[in-house]
Amino acid sequence: MDRRSFLRTSAIGGAAAATTTLAAPVYAQGNRELTMVTSVPDGFAVFDDAAQLFIDYVTEMTDGSISFNKQPAGSLVGAFEVFDAVSAGQADVYHSADYYFLNQHPGFAFFTSVPFGMTAQEMANWYYRRGGQELHDNLSSLFNIKPLMCGMTAMQPGGWFNTEITSAQDLQGLRFRMPGQGGQVLGRLGASVQNIPGGEIYQALSSGQIDGAEWIGPYADERMGFQEVTNTYYAAGFHEPGSALTLGFNLEIWESFSEQQKRLLHVAAEAAHAQNTALSLAENGAALARLQDGGVQVRQFPDDVWEAFGTAAAEVREESMGDPLYAEIAESYFASQSESAGWYEIADGEYMRQRNRVNAMMEQ
Repeated sequence: MDRRSFLRTSAIGGAAAATTTLAAPVYAQGNRELTMVTSVPDGFAVFDDAAQLFIDYVTEMTDGSISFNKQPAGSLVGAFEVFDAVSAGQADVYHSADYYFLNQHPGFAFFTSVPFGMTAQEMANWYYRRGGQELHDNLSSLFNIKPLMCGMTAMQPGGWFNTEITSAQDLQGLRFRMPGQGGQVLGRLGASVQNIPGGEIYQALSSGQIDGAEWIGPYADERMGFQEVTNTYYAAGFHEPGSALTLGFNLEIWESFSEQQKRLLHVAAEAAHAQNTALSLAENGAALARLQDGGVQVRQFPDDVWEAFGTAAAEVREESMGDPLYAEIAESYFASQSESAGWYEIADGEYMRQRNRVNAMMEQ
C-alpha cells in the first residue's frame, strides 16, 4: 500500500471510529455550533461574502440547529493556517482558497485555479459533472478534510502595477503579490513573488514593500482601495480565469452529520457558490467604470508577455506531473476544460462575436 492509500485509509478509519464512539451521542443532544476559520477579515467583498452566504443558508434551513462561529483571519489562526487547524481538529471547518495549501499537495491548485485554466462556468462543469468533486474528496481526505466548493471570483485581472509592463523583461525583479501556480510562473520569469494574505495587501502596496499585486476583480479591488495607491490596472490575467473557494470540514465532524444534513450542507454550498459567482460578475462592470472615472488606466498585457506566461505555466505544471495523484487531477481537469471549450468556441464564442458586430453596426 502506498503512502497516500495508507494515509487516506487511516483518515477515514479514524473518522469512522470517532463518529461511532464520540460524535453521535454528543451531537444528538441538541443544536451544534461549529467553529469556522477563514483566510480573510470579516466583510471582504466576494471572498467573505461566500462564507457568510453559506452560514446564513445553513442557519436558516436548519432553524438554527446547525450554526457557525466564524473566526476571520488572525482571530484564531492565521490566514494560511486554517487548513492545518481543521486537519488537526483545532477548528471544525475552514473557508479559503485551496491553492494557499500547495505545500500540503500541489494538486490543491486545481481546486482554486491554475494558469490558462478554467473559467467560472467551466469549473462548475468539471466539479459538479465531470468528477472534480470526487477528486477533491480523494485528495482532501488524505488530510482529514471533506471539501465543498463554495464561492467563485470568476476572471481575476492581471493586477495593479506601479509601472507599465511592455515586455517580459519588465517582470525581472518585480516584487509582486500572487499566490498559487500563477506566482510560480511569475517567479520563473524573474519576479520576486510575495504570498501575502488578503488583509495585508493594501499596506504592503502602499508602503512600497511590493511593486504590485493581484486580488479578485474590480468590485473587490475597489473596496480594498488599491486605486488610492496606483492607477495602472491590467484587466485580463493569465493566472486565475475562474477561482473557486472551498469549505473544508474536519472529516470526523463531517461524518458525524446525518445523510440528510450532509445533503443540506452540499445544497447550501452550491447555492452560495452560484450566488457568489453572480455577485462577482454582476458588480465588476460598474466597479471598473467607477475606477476608470477616477483615473485608473486599464491596460492589457502585450502578446509576447502572454506567450511568456504560457511557456512558464507549462513548465510549472510539468514539474509536478511525476506525482500520480497530481497527474490524475490534471488529466481530468484539462480533459473537461477541452470538452467545455470546444462547445463554447463554436456556440457562445461565435454568438458573442456576432452580437458585438451586429450591435456595433446598428449603432452607426
